[in-house]
Amino acid sequence: MAELRWNPLIKDWVIIASHRQDRPQMPKDWCPFCPGSDNIPDDYDVMMYENDFPALSQNPPSPDDVATDFFKVKDAYGKCEVILYSSNHTATLPELSTEHITRLVDLWCNRYEQISADENIKYVFIFENRGDVVGVTMPHPHGQIYGYSVIPKKIELELDAAKEYYEENSRCIFCDLLKNEQDSGKRIIFSNEHFTVFIPFFSEYPYGIYIMSNSHKTNITQFNKDERISLAQTLKYATGMLDSLFDYKFPYMMCMHNAPVNINDDDSNCINNCSHFHIAFYPPMRSKDKQKFNASSETGVWAHCNTTAPEQIAVELRTAYDKFLYKL
Repeated sequence: MAELRWNPLIKDWVIIASHRQDRPQMPKDWCPFCPGSDNIPDDYDVMMYENDFPALSQNPPSPDDVATDFFKVKDAYGKCEVILYSSNHTATLPELSTEHITRLVDLWCNRYEQISADENIKYVFIFENRGDVVGVTMPHPHGQIYGYSVIPKKIELELDAAKEYYEENSRCIFCDLLKNEQDSGKRIIFSNEHFTVFIPFFSEYPYGIYIMSNSHKTNITQFNKDERISLAQTLKYATGMLDSLFDYKFPYMMCMHNAPVNINDDDSNCINNCSHFHIAFYPPMRSKDKQKFNASSETGVWAHCNTTAPEQIAVELRTAYDKFLYKL
């Protein structure tokens, strides 16, 4: 079974992908992403790998016969790709060179463009899940890219807020957010010519950092060569900083926000003004050995509770950043 089902209570589509439940457990001494295994070359630095168990497909099966006048379904159309960061089974982002991560950024750009070429795709989501606590079953360094046939609800809400702000102020809400964070300085971790790393005023997660482009760019493909190198270095330093917090590989969900694709002409100008490239991290830990759980308040009504002060966490993160730089 693979289909989208409509939730009329929040006006959003839910992916039903029950076939993924039967994914086989991988042998402990074998990795499908290491050189020499099936469909993997003997040597590579970064590469795209077609997801073996995609939740979305460009040739989706017909939905099950479960629709009614009230219950709506549609094809689970889309694209699911795995992005391999390195042929080294134990490497992580902060352990890779800036040059290597730049090749990863270039691959992300290439796949963003290729997936966007499908006019049925409306949003391209680049992300990484890291760590057992996030549910990762494959430790080999990798991320993923999903191409959705609809704009996901959270992105839709974010864009609606950005559109409303632009209509009222004729300015980008993300540009103003970054400026206000820079003016305050309390939650800034580090910055360079092209990117700023900070923990936002409204952070839902104790260590939920943002990486935001200093210039108004709507998607990753708009960065020039220098900006791509800078993004690579920023990612290396930001993830290295998280690892230096408690001296272990810190788990996280890394979510890259780019502009929607294949939108109609009426929305394109607004999207160009309102979308602003940024990366949000959602680390599931609230201390070295305590996990932050999204319980009833967060899950049931989206009323998030952060039990730490972002300003104090920023101090902690700046110390971890200095610690990481010292080890380089």
